[in-house]
Amino acid sequence: MALSSQLLENAVDQLATLPGIGRRTAMRLALDLLRREPHEVVRFSEAVRRLREEVRYCQECCNISDRPVCDICADPGRDRSMICVVEDIRDVIAIENTRQFKGLYHVLGGIISPLDGIGPEDLHTRELFARVAKGGIAEVVLALGATLEGDTTSFYLHRKLGEHGVQVSVIARGISIGGDLEQVDEITLGRSIADRKPYEQSVRR
Repeated sequence: MALSSQLLENAVDQLATLPGIGRRTAMRLALDLLRREPHEVVRFSEAVRRLREEVRYCQECCNISDRPVCDICADPGRDRSMICVVEDIRDVIAIENTRQFKGLYHVLGGIISPLDGIGPEDLHTRELFARVAKGGIAEVVLALGATLEGDTTSFYLHRKLGEHGVQVSVIARGISIGGDLEQVDEITLGRSIADRKPYEQSVRR
């Protein structure tokens, strides 16, 4: 689209690079920013700048955090003998909202997807194995999406974690095949966590 302002067009172009934002939505967002008070726009841009420059990954679980160790890992009330493995921070939020899991987390930062060129070495798998190797972990819960890539990742992790002698379980499949955890309602997800079962029992014969 040809706009009367190159600055407006530049802003629309940048907003349209965000996932799920088309050019029409980007235009509405840009015009909304123009209508706001200057200090509001400065506060908005400062929040985005600090997000990009200051947010880091937790040294323990690889979750997004403002500090070297995230609030969950630093919480003395969590069960440190149990780790729940998830794809990304959205899954942590979804599971935390159920209030059914009291252990720690490990965020992989993705799942194995050969078609996209993503292998185990591209994820935070080494950090997970290092945590388990330190000892003190009795159970690792695999809470990955019910997709082919999720199942592939679960199979790989189960095989590698078996070398450390820990119990590996998966959340119950109250989740539709092909579904992501963040799209599941809290009651269903909570029951899936509570009704988890050993990985071996989840593999189809």
